[in-house]
Amino acid sequence: MMTLCDMAVDVLTTADGREKTAKSRAYAAKWFASREAGTALQIGRAAPPLRPSRPQKPDLLDPRDVPKRKPGSPTGRIALLHAVAHIELNAVDLHWDIIPRFAHNDMPLGYYDDWVKAADEESKHFNLMCDCLEHHDSFYGALPAHAGMWRAAEDTVSDFQGRLAVVPMVLEARGLDVTPGMIEIFRKAGDAKAVEALETIYAEEVGHVAYGAKWFNYLCGRDALDPKPVFHDLVKKYFKGSLKPPFNEEKRAEAGLPPDFYWPLTDQNRI
Repeated sequence: MMTLCDMAVDVLTTADGREKTAKSRAYAAKWFASREAGTALQIGRAAPPLRPSRPQKPDLLDPRDVPKRKPGSPTGRIALLHAVAHIELNAVDLHWDIIPRFAHNDMPLGYYDDWVKAADEESKHFNLMCDCLEHHDSFYGALPAHAGMWRAAEDTVSDFQGRLAVVPMVLEARGLDVTPGMIEIFRKAGDAKAVEALETIYAEEVGHVAYGAKWFNYLCGRDALDPKPVFHDLVKKYFKGSLKPPFNEEKRAEAGLPPDFYWPLTDQNRI
């Protein structure tokens, strides 16, 4: 029988986005069915790839070479949907990767529940974005995409706390800041399908940031460390540049991120 880590590696080594997310959702369902039955699958051990498998398209470019989007135009809005789809596919892999990558750490089963749930939801988000693209006669892979999104995973490949700090607590928290503006762009354009999809993503991403904050604080507490300075040190070590306001302080607080975690890391206040 496959262990949870085996399942994670199978997702990570599947290239096609729709196939990857179908496996992701099926494995998540299997995990939670075993939990409800009181017979949780074994966590196991498996070696994840340094980089997940990816489809031949989209072409991955240096961030500086990705064409600028003009969301006021139909083509610009398609480019925005494509960018979000790319982010969500990366998030699927990030949340499965954190399971086998750090399985040698002694963590409660609730930790695995959270990241399997997050991976399942990110899989849903990717498919929602693909459906929106297809509604506009496009598809994931039709446009070039950002090549730097996996860098945070590679940079924190051997740093458990660093992974939690940078991926959910910085990168996904940024999604809470920018998604309301994206929703408004599609609302003004009368694109109800995209609005509904983005509102689903916005609501569920709060939980993903919260999982990061919860387990980051758990690790700090277990080691009797003050989480705030540890967070600051890790972000300065692994995140390129400063955090950029404006921040969605309400949703960040809902996810367990107080202002004194992120404001000191802005250009004006970087410590």
